[in-house]
Amino acid sequence: MSPSVRPGSRDEGSSVTAPDETTPLLAASITAPVPQSAEVEQSHEERIHPAEQNDEDAPIPKFQIFLLSYASLVEPVAFFSIFPYINSMINNVGGIDTEDVGFYSGLIESLFSATQMCVMVFWGKASDRFGRKPVLSISLFGIAITTALFGLSTALWQMILFRCLAGVFAGTVVTVRTMLSENSTPKTQARIFSYFAFARNLGLLLGPIIGGAFEHPADKFPSMFGRAQFFHDFPYALPGFVSALVPLTATFSSSIFIKETLNVRKSKDTPNKEPMSTWELINYPGIRQVLFIFNYVMMLAMGFTAIFPVFMFTTIPLGGLELSPGWIATFMSVGGLAQSLWLLVVFPWLHKRVGTEGVVKFSAVVWPCFFAIDPLCNLFLRRGLKPLFWTVFGINNVVGCGVAMAFAAVQLAVNDIAPSPETLGVLNAIALGLQSGLRAIIPALSTSLYATGVKYHILGGQFFWAILVVAALGLSLVIRILPEKLKGKPKSRENGTA
Repeated sequence: MSPSVRPGSRDEGSSVTAPDETTPLLAASITAPVPQSAEVEQSHEERIHPAEQNDEDAPIPKFQIFLLSYASLVEPVAFFSIFPYINSMINNVGGIDTEDVGFYSGLIESLFSATQMCVMVFWGKASDRFGRKPVLSISLFGIAITTALFGLSTALWQMILFRCLAGVFAGTVVTVRTMLSENSTPKTQARIFSYFAFARNLGLLLGPIIGGAFEHPADKFPSMFGRAQFFHDFPYALPGFVSALVPLTATFSSSIFIKETLNVRKSKDTPNKEPMSTWELINYPGIRQVLFIFNYVMMLAMGFTAIFPVFMFTTIPLGGLELSPGWIATFMSVGGLAQSLWLLVVFPWLHKRVGTEGVVKFSAVVWPCFFAIDPLCNLFLRRGLKPLFWTVFGINNVVGCGVAMAFAAVQLAVNDIAPSPETLGVLNAIALGLQSGLRAIIPALSTSLYATGVKYHILGGQFFWAILVVAALGLSLVIRILPEKLKGKPKSRENGTA
């Protein structure tokens, strides 16, 4: 059916403005559609035209998605860029004894996520009230400044302070996901979020490379930086500056080119209607179930990510693979590349055919096998079966990364369960706030459990792998609580809500 022109709208000919790059994600899935007589406040020309909300066939706004995907690089680059040098920085700049470095390293890494968790809902509410674009620009600029300042720290307390401040400006991760949703339709959201996931994986790769390549530049590149006393006095400043270039350039591109996607509606019948509170949103039907599934999937991923490099480093008699740093880096890179390809190539195709529930069910079947094969590879090495080890471990590292499709699937579940586009920012903030809380706890808990299993030879050093396998098997039970409106193929769900 063709959309009708709003009464009282300015005459622009017989046609209605065609959808542009700000078509919202949930326009067709809102239970109570906005009356055509509703007025739409528009502060500038970038606001979405209400007629565009009903167009499910809008093409992917490629330039907008590219800019938002670039902005999504910021958080993983800022988080992971310090990993290669944080231990030596704590030791040299903080003056901490070597035996205590591990504690403070874990503390600083966790504080970023812990601070994120505390402010995530604030940024979500701010984006719902004042607009996505200003919140995105402010948070990007804040991360740029705090990331640069971290490398200039001259004491441990400064490192902790700047790391916490970087976490405060975590509105980026909330706002980008929300704006991607609002630039999507049910037909394009799987493809768009595969681009987003690919970009974040690229950030996971670039962050450690930047940190490892540019720390102590006066020693590594004496002809270029050796004569500058600044880089002798601040050997960790350059990786901070280079990392800060990503959010700084994203600030300018977002401020200039990204279009506002928040559609501010005010009905004539309910001009003073209060927005849904956080508590009301959490208690909305299906929200709690989706949040639980979302964070259960993230918990599995965090546990594996925390112990996988340690497992590859651990000696064979203690239950590991005893690989060299070069091979560890190779397998980490190959896994990251495979994960990106699964998300970019396979996920949109699979989601279109089986929907969110089908993708998570697929991952629930693969995940226990993926986790169980890694400790089995230790048994191959114990018995001298190296050709079998290299074959099985290599294939498992590539095929098993297909479980990453569950990350994108549960994000789409969060988008689709939102009561309205106006609540999308806060709902994403709640989901990501809980995820940040897990990220502050799960890595340390995982490595501690793994170390306990290795130290006391529990299950031959495979104690934590057994826990992971059991947790992965639990996903098949957890997925059963997925709300009915999110089950089935996307097309059937769309028709069901029409």
